[in-house]
Formats: sequence, C-alpha cells, structure tokens
Amino acid sequence: MTSPYVLVLYFSRTGGTAALARHVARGVRDTGMDVLLRTVPPVSAITEQTAPATPDTGAVYCTKTELAECSALALGSPTRFGNMAAPLKYFLDTTADLWMGHRLEGKPAGVFCSSASLHGGQESTLLSMMIPLLHHGMVITGVPYSVPALNETSTGGTPYGATHFGRDGAVLSTHEESIAEALGRRLATLSQRLGLSQQLGLSQQLGLSQQLGKV
Repeated sequence: MTSPYVLVLYFSRTGGTAALARHVARGVRDTGMDVLLRTVPPVSAITEQTAPATPDTGAVYCTKTELAECSALALGSPTRFGNMAAPLKYFLDTTADLWMGHRLEGKPAGVFCSSASLHGGQESTLLSMMIPLLHHGMVITGVPYSVPALNETSTGGTPYGATHFGRDGAVLSTHEESIAEALGRRLATLSQRLGLSQQLGLSQQLGLSQQLGKV
C-alpha cells in the first residue's frame, strides 16, 4: 500500500478483540483514510519461517514492513492476567530493528482490548500495551470524554482506549462500537494533521534554504 494508512494490528482468540478492530477500522475509513487490518500468528511450535503468511480465515498476518510504513497504529489484544496476549508481545519483541531505525517515531498510536469479566484487568492491559509503543517514540492517544459514549457506557470503554466486556465473545454493545470508531477516527485525524504539519515544515525549510541561497 503506497498511500498513507492506519495499521489496525490485533490478536483475538474468541472474537471480541477482532470485533473491536473492525470498528476501529470503520472509524478510520470515516475520515477517508486507508486502513490495513492485520493480526499475528498464535505462539506455538510453528516457527515464523514455516507459518503461513495468510491464515485460513480472518485477517492476514502482519509483516514488519507493514508496521514500519504505517502512518498510525491501533494495537489490540485480549487481556491475559492484566497484560497483553503472548502472541502480540512476541511480535513486538521482534521489532528491535524498527526501534533502532526510529521507524515508528513520532507516529500516533492507540490501544484497545477485551475481557470476559467486568474487572478483568482492561486498564492495566491497555497501559502495558503503551509501554513498547513509547519505547518506539510513538505519540499515544486515548479516547477523550468529548465522545458521548464514554460518559454513557455501562459495558466497555475507557479514556485509555477502546474496550469490550462480555461473555458472548464478539457481541459488542452500541457504546463499545462508538468508542472504538471514535478511536479510529482520532488516530486517522491526528495522522493527517501531523503529516500536514511535517509537509508545511519541510516547505518552510525549503523556502528558507532558497532565500539563504539568494543572499
């Protein structure tokens, strides 16, 4: 993909996080920006070299190139004892080369997660997911309280990121859908604004260089 895009990268076991990912992607599309929906393989005896590039169902597996070239990132996981799931952590652990090359620095990022219990460690999971993104130099954004659903929800949704609570797997509440879509729109809008700012800054630098060249 050559045009700017938001990467929605997630791992999902029972469908709740995948459902959130689709609504985050819908929010991105609302702004007119492209979106790439990707997942990661489960941790197993299969090595990266022999794992299929495209699963039988669902989103395809993310490559590090797709991560490096995104304009913004939405990262999603089910809760695992108040932390992100091992497959997502394993994928992030392979990105030291992107960190050394500053490939994600300055790009917006947001997080989302799901749990089967109401107090299942959602907020600590979201906060733990932010840590590697901060090491990459990404600009973290949450969901502001100007989003009406955040004040109205009795299910999932936090200012730290979109969440889903439910024992029914992928069945999201209306509020959860709205908050996930708001996160997608926010990431896309921030990415577009930062891109425009960088373009203006480059234009000003070029203008200054031309003026200096005439002196």
